[in-house]
Amino acid sequence: MEMVINGLRVNYFEKGTDDQEEAVVMLHGWGSNISLFEAAAEFIALKYRVFAPDMPGFGETPEPPKAWNVDEYTDFIIEFIKKLGLKKVILLGHSFGGRVIIKLVNRKGLPFEVTRLILVDSAGIRPEKTKKQEKKEDLMKIGKKLLSFSPKLLSFLQSMTGSADYKAASPLMREILVNVVNEDLSHLLPSIKQEALLVWGTLDTATPIMDGELMEELIPEAGLARIEGAGHYSFLENAPLFNSIMESYLEI
Repeated sequence: MEMVINGLRVNYFEKGTDDQEEAVVMLHGWGSNISLFEAAAEFIALKYRVFAPDMPGFGETPEPPKAWNVDEYTDFIIEFIKKLGLKKVILLGHSFGGRVIIKLVNRKGLPFEVTRLILVDSAGIRPEKTKKQEKKEDLMKIGKKLLSFSPKLLSFLQSMTGSADYKAASPLMREILVNVVNEDLSHLLPSIKQEALLVWGTLDTATPIMDGELMEELIPEAGLARIEGAGHYSFLENAPLFNSIMESYLEI
């Protein structure tokens, strides 16, 4: 399905029944798209209407017109939910999607009610830098000074020192990634008023289990469900257990 938000043609899916007062809106992670949510959405749709958009720059939705930050992705999701006409939503976000949700529920005057959160291997905690990362940053700072006269050489240096996500991204999405990962949202967690279920793979290396434990500590009404042996895509790596957690929490 498609809709247009501020001139962007947005790809999304809708599943399930409208018998429930609440709907579930699912937000994918960085470098991902809604296709990874298909199985989980089918299960949740046994009880709820479920919506999931390809966020700008991912899947079948074009890149945004400029280098967005998390707030602009948050604006986009608010507009998406408004256009759907939803009044009560449960927000489920994986990785980057969780980061957007943390921002969204801290907004005042939302035109809809967010009743509950489900954060799956969520981003939002900025990790302490390792010595290797500090060396990379030092190299980039030196490189920017030496190569400022040559954008091509600077781009080459960035591609050599960047993460896998950075290397896979287009120039614009690289700018957005830098905007996104450099923002620590831990200070927003104590302000979350909604009940939050945190679901985490114990072997996640992208957003480690310690991030989930910290979120459980900082969010007033939060509980952490661990998926033993799973990594960053815990909802895919152990789908039966993930669905079992959803079955219990959402009373499917």
